[in-house]
Amino acid sequence: MDRCDWCQSDDLYTKYHDEEWGVPVHDDRKQFEFLVLESAQSGLSWITILKKRENYRLAYDNFEPGIVALYDDKKIDELLLNPGIVRNRRKIEASVNNARRFLEIQKTFGSFDRYIWGFVNNKPIVNSWGNSSEVPATSPLSDTISKDLKQRGFRFLGSVTVYAHLQATGIVDDHINSCFKKTK
Repeated sequence: MDRCDWCQSDDLYTKYHDEEWGVPVHDDRKQFEFLVLESAQSGLSWITILKKRENYRLAYDNFEPGIVALYDDKKIDELLLNPGIVRNRRKIEASVNNARRFLEIQKTFGSFDRYIWGFVNNKPIVNSWGNSSEVPATSPLSDTISKDLKQRGFRFLGSVTVYAHLQATGIVDDHINSCFKKTK
């Protein structure tokens, strides 16, 4: 079975690729999970975050944005002591801030799903790549969304991180043409 080449070095990567990456996500909690994980990944490898994902689910109350938005300094200090997650104060503080901004978007748009998918008129962008080296790190779409999120007060969500989020949540399909997961 042909797959994107980036996912073949680890069984966890392969499982993530086969079951999640590029599958359209319309669940707000799942969108928030990917926002937290993608921003935590900044400067690290995605496999590092995948290996810590279950620890994040426990530490971050299953990524319920309404709960994370209530985290205080005591909870942030507790997270900084958790060896199961990336212990970076700025990233942890950004995740709490972003939970609050996420709730504001839900209130304004009815859901985060409606907000984020609105940038593509609710239709995934399907790219055509011969191999993974052709896949860009950003796009005009990720630039636009990142800028909008920053204007709304989000942090640690630059264009590269947003593009990874768009790929992870199926808003952008960047499976290579020969991959069995490629949207035909």
